[in-house]
Parts: sequence; structure tokens; C-alpha cells
Amino acid sequence: MSESMYQSIHFKSKGRATTNASKPEVIAKMKEIVGEENVLVAPEKVEPYGADAVKEKFPPEAVVFPENTEQVSRILKLANEYLFPVTARGGGVGYTGGAVPIEGGIVIGTDRMNKIKEINVDDLYVVCQPGITTYNLQKAVEDYGLMFPPDPASYKESYIGGNIAENAGGMRTPKYGVTKHYVLGLEVVTGRGEVIRTGGKTVKNVVGFDLTGLMCGSEGMLGIITEATLRLLPMPEATATVRANFKSMEEACKVLTKFTPEGIMPMAMEVMDKYCIEAVEGSFAFGLSKDANAVLLVAVDGSKEEVEKQAKIIEEIIKANGGFDVVRSKSREEENKLWDVRRAISPSLNKYGDLKINEDVVVPRSKVPELIKGVEQIAKRHKTFVANFGHAGDGNIHVNFVCNRSPEEIARARACVKETFELALKLGGTISGEHGIGYVKAPYLDMAVDKSTLEIMKQLKKVFDPNGILNPGKMFT
Repeated sequence: MSESMYQSIHFKSKGRATTNASKPEVIAKMKEIVGEENVLVAPEKVEPYGADAVKEKFPPEAVVFPENTEQVSRILKLANEYLFPVTARGGGVGYTGGAVPIEGGIVIGTDRMNKIKEINVDDLYVVCQPGITTYNLQKAVEDYGLMFPPDPASYKESYIGGNIAENAGGMRTPKYGVTKHYVLGLEVVTGRGEVIRTGGKTVKNVVGFDLTGLMCGSEGMLGIITEATLRLLPMPEATATVRANFKSMEEACKVLTKFTPEGIMPMAMEVMDKYCIEAVEGSFAFGLSKDANAVLLVAVDGSKEEVEKQAKIIEEIIKANGGFDVVRSKSREEENKLWDVRRAISPSLNKYGDLKINEDVVVPRSKVPELIKGVEQIAKRHKTFVANFGHAGDGNIHVNFVCNRSPEEIARARACVKETFELALKLGGTISGEHGIGYVKAPYLDMAVDKSTLEIMKQLKKVFDPNGILNPGKMFT
């Protein structure tokens, strides 16, 4: 699909596509598999499952809620028999349309597959189904003094299965890495309907190809995750967060590389610009300074002594590099309030326009100031509003172009997106850090991945899903 063709269909609601999934005998067989009450077909019932955070609607013909791996396998075998599309869906909070059934067919909702099967304190792992939210999983293991580090901002809504399929990151990435670093093993139903197991319960495992790693970030195009074995860590004794204001985003971002020479690896380093500050303050009245053009949040964890020492050094570094109104949390409650500001940004930005295009480009950490400056110039050149925030500690910035839904404004915003991708690549980065590709970024994939590598990806897709049943219309357009 050319970019011009893509733009002509993008940001429009779609009518309901019709495939073999809507045949009466197919609907009847799906009801036999999962029970009549677990199959939705009424238009008003399935419509909510046809969109994600992008807000474009592609209603499926049916939504099916399996309870176990066997039921998922039977559904996919049925899909191969009748040749209709199947799209797996978790919390539906993605920004690239990865869980949206753009070619119709059915949506498999994993809501009923939300159980924790085992928490092993001795060997530091948890076995769970894909439909549990990240938040609920974290709370469950915390009761055992353990920690599951990945924490995307949508952690209260996003499901573990979706986090694995998108290889979600989050705010603790600088120190702890992304979701794939905590996936030990998976149970997956391939596009053929076959059940396979990858990895296991051990940290070391080099038996055969790394199919576990392959599934992380595969966006539901190779298989549907039905069980995950996840690595856990001991909960740190203490944490602390430092928040500071700056006169500019460039000034705030330049501080990011100042902690490493002091032997400090912060758990999180988040930044937000003046428009984000205005948005969250207008929506929630957190009491943020009107004099700030940027806010930097830096968090550390470890022993009480270590955290106290590092937090003091971080305060000194920030003050020496232009930070003012520096605040440090003294309790977990205070710390949570500081982070509430960061989690409130994305929904608050809707005040600036009808349409928010949230892109998550990533560059080497030292290049973040240059990225921010370049994005602001791009937006100014195309007369488009932009707000920047995100995981500055790992170079993953959420660039939000906000406009109204007029053809002219959308065209200008899309031009900004393309130039932002070009800038990120020029700076040694890439076009997505954690949101994935889906259908939204599909036209730009060949900017970041060479032709030979793309061909290998397509061949892998055919091996796992020869009939193209799973999540069609994504990534390879």
C-alpha cells in the first residue's frame, strides 16, 4: 500500500467487513466451543472491540471469549477450515491498531483467561494466563515480596498477553529492560491451530531457536499466547523519586547522561514538556509550577542507605544543571503522587484537539535533546501542535501531534510523522520503541527495516500462519 493510499483511508471509521466468520454454521460451531454466552454477534455488542486507542472503528463479525488453550486451538482450526481472519485482543489500549480487526472476521478476547497458575518464590517465576492485567499481576507477586518490573503507563488496563505481543516497555526500562527480558517461556497456539511451548522455567535455555524471543513483539501475527512463564525479581527495600522543573526541554534532557559518571543507574527517567504540564494541571490540578517549561522525574531503588545516597546526588546534579523547585518523595504515598502526574499525560492531551497521533520514536539517550529540538522544528514548519513526553532514560519519546479532524490538518500531521521518523533514524534510532507497527505504522516499516530482513519476516509469518488467518492487514501492507 502506498503512503498516499494509506492516508486516504486512515483516520476513518470502517463499515463491518463480511467474511466466512458470519456464516450461521460457523457462529454455531464457535458457540459449541466456548458456550453461547461467550460469543457476541450483535453490532452494538461487537463494536467496542473494533477500535483501540487510535479510535478508528473496524467492527468484527463476532467476538469470542475462550477459557483455555484447547478452546483457542479449536477456534483457530475452525478459522483455517472456513478461512476467516482472527485477531487476538487484550485490553485494547494500543496505539498502532495491533488488536483491531481491520479485515473483519472474529476477535478473540482473552478476558476470561485471567488466572495466575503459580507463583514460585524459590525459583523466581510466575505462570499466568494472558488476560490478567499488568497491575493485578504486579500486586499478586508483591504479596510474596517479589517484583515484575515492566510497567507501561496503561498497566491498569493492558493485559500481559498484549504486553508480550507488543514487547511493552514502561518507565522502569532504563534499569530493568522491557517485557521480553522477563519472559522465560510461553504456550502459544499458532495460526495453524497447533499448540507449542517455547522456553521453560529456567533463566538459561539455549535448546533450539529462541522462539520465545520471536513471539515477543510479534503482534499476534504468528500465534496467540495462552500462557506465560515470567521471571520475577526480589522487591527492592526502598525507592525514591526526585522531581524538578526546568526552563526548557533541552536543558532537562541534557541531565540524562550526568548520572552514569557518578555510578548511578536510575530506575526511571521521565520528561514532559510545557504543553503536557498545562494539560495535566488543567485536568487534575496537581500544583505544578507555571514557570516550568519542562519537568524531569528521576527514580532510584535499592537498599535504604543506597537510595538515600543516590537521591541526594541526583538532587545535586539536577540543581547544578538548571533544575529548580526540586522535590523528593519521603514516602511511598508521596512517590505515587509524583508518578500520577506522568500517568495522567496521555489522556489530558486530548484538550488540544480532536485527534492525537501518538508516536513513540526511540533514539540513543544522548540524542534525546537533538530529537526534541528537531521535532519542535518539524511541527512549527507544518503548523501543527506537538507535545513531547516519555521515557527519556531509554531514549523513547512519545511525540504527540494533535489536530482537528479536517483533511488539511490531518495531512499536515501525517507529514510531521514521516519527518519525525526520518529524524529518529538519522539520529541512530528507530520508528517504534514499544507501541509496535500494527497498521498505523505499516507504511513506514521499510524506512526502518531493509528489504532482505522484511522478506525473512514474511517467510516466518507463512511458517506459523500459512493461510494468513492471524491479524491480517498488519505490518506487511
